[in-house]
Amino acid sequence: MTKYIFVTGGVVSSLGKGITSASLAVLLEKRGLKVSLQKLDPYINVDPGTMSPFQHGEVYVTEDGAETDLDLGHYERFSTAAINRYSNATTGSIYSEVIRRERRGDYLGATVQVVPHITDHIQEIIRLGAQPGTDVAITEIGGTVGDIESLPFLEAIRQFALRQGPGNAAFIHLTLLPYLRASGEMKTKPTQQSVGKLREIGIQPHILVCRCERPMEPGMKEKISLFCNVRPEDVIEEADVAHTIYEVPQYLCQEGLDAALVRHLQLPEAPPVDFSDWADLVDRIRQPQGEVEIALVGKYIQLDDAYKSIYEALGHGGASHRHKVKIRKVDAEQVSLKGADQLLQGVGGVLVPGGFGERGLEGKVSAAQWARENEVPYLGICFGMQALVIEFARHVLGLDGAHSSEVAPNCQDPVIDLMLDQRGIQDKGGTMRLGAYPCKIQDGSLAARVYQRDMVLERHRHRWEFNNGYRTRLEAAGLGCSGLYQARDLVEIVEVKEHPFCIGVQFHPEYKSKPLVPHPLFRAFVGAAIQHHNGGAKASPSVKPSSAKA
Repeated sequence: MTKYIFVTGGVVSSLGKGITSASLAVLLEKRGLKVSLQKLDPYINVDPGTMSPFQHGEVYVTEDGAETDLDLGHYERFSTAAINRYSNATTGSIYSEVIRRERRGDYLGATVQVVPHITDHIQEIIRLGAQPGTDVAITEIGGTVGDIESLPFLEAIRQFALRQGPGNAAFIHLTLLPYLRASGEMKTKPTQQSVGKLREIGIQPHILVCRCERPMEPGMKEKISLFCNVRPEDVIEEADVAHTIYEVPQYLCQEGLDAALVRHLQLPEAPPVDFSDWADLVDRIRQPQGEVEIALVGKYIQLDDAYKSIYEALGHGGASHRHKVKIRKVDAEQVSLKGADQLLQGVGGVLVPGGFGERGLEGKVSAAQWARENEVPYLGICFGMQALVIEFARHVLGLDGAHSSEVAPNCQDPVIDLMLDQRGIQDKGGTMRLGAYPCKIQDGSLAARVYQRDMVLERHRHRWEFNNGYRTRLEAAGLGCSGLYQARDLVEIVEVKEHPFCIGVQFHPEYKSKPLVPHPLFRAFVGAAIQHHNGGAKASPSVKPSSAKA
């Protein structure tokens, strides 16, 4: 029988419920248990696919093509849990489905209400998120306890836990212990009030995880225990870690979080958890042997979460070479104004990420040109691959009018054009080319040396694609098309042949990179950047075989 864990948050938002949930999955997997992870978000958007990165951060895409919350990226990076479209649901998606059923007549004329119809459907989603064979299903409830929009979710998990019976469901509440520097005190009152709010709803937390800037003071666990009706051993400290979020699983293990869950869920005892692989990772991050600077040229650089998976994947690549990756965040619009040489000089590599629309395009094209002409390692992802194609067509093939029809619908040479099956689509949400597609790698190419295999599976999120009408001319000029989706003859990977490392991919490799298994492209790109930084710009990247399921 599947056991269930519900993770809620109190006091303030952005406490790190996603990292805590992902770390919890690591602890349970280390005990030999199969885990599933799920996030329920209280916003009314059906999914985050139409939300600005400034509003919500990056949109994370699953293998089966769901556009989801960025916390699901943490779930996949930390754990081996299979993440799919049932791993994320929103108020909007839940209400949409209930209304669709009402219109179809499924409720037989009943008055449709939040309780029981909305709460019942939330519970249905929770069951779907717990995949077959799952020992422990973890569900994170987005938002903060006390928010109006979170109430249906909290009522649903209260009912769900009651129906599961004792020992089959546990509530973990994540709170904040603020430190007042003026008085030199850490305060427990916000935690007490947050737990009080939960208890008003009918939920008594089994475990409290207390976020704090510094270790808790003596006697504080006993005080929290007294006022929150939680045993002292179930009050878990989660202080800020010094170097990397990948320290959190070990920290929570040392604090006894997994042992507390074993008690509450009556899980089988297991041998001591072996964290040698994570300890080695943390050691690589804490004690690098060198540093390399990589420029990320984008238009959402003001918000770290907008490129969260890319930043993490660069860190994974750096750790695999025992190097710290220093990221120079470059506004693509400023590249057009100040020039690429001024803003990019001295970096070991240039990465241009995905994006949509006209703003910043010319700056990205200039960054690609600068990297190509100066033999600086370049990695273009999605829109960054398209920028490379436009740049090469303009400055090598001599097509001055080369552009993307997304930005210039009437351009002379649309080397990037709207996919045929996207024409006529009006709705924005959930209608792009989404999810994993196979890509055949050309023998002898840079891509083949990077992946060391001839077929890969990568995730997509786009509408515009390489225009095959220009393929023969571009290849003859030196832009190799080294990766194809054979079923539709779509170009997925391009690379500049006369360059140490200049590659663009239409897909998003950052979604499949893990700290313990870096994505081959990021590992190779960072390796090439290190070589360039050390004066070996023309050397081929040295890439070891990877077990990544890319």
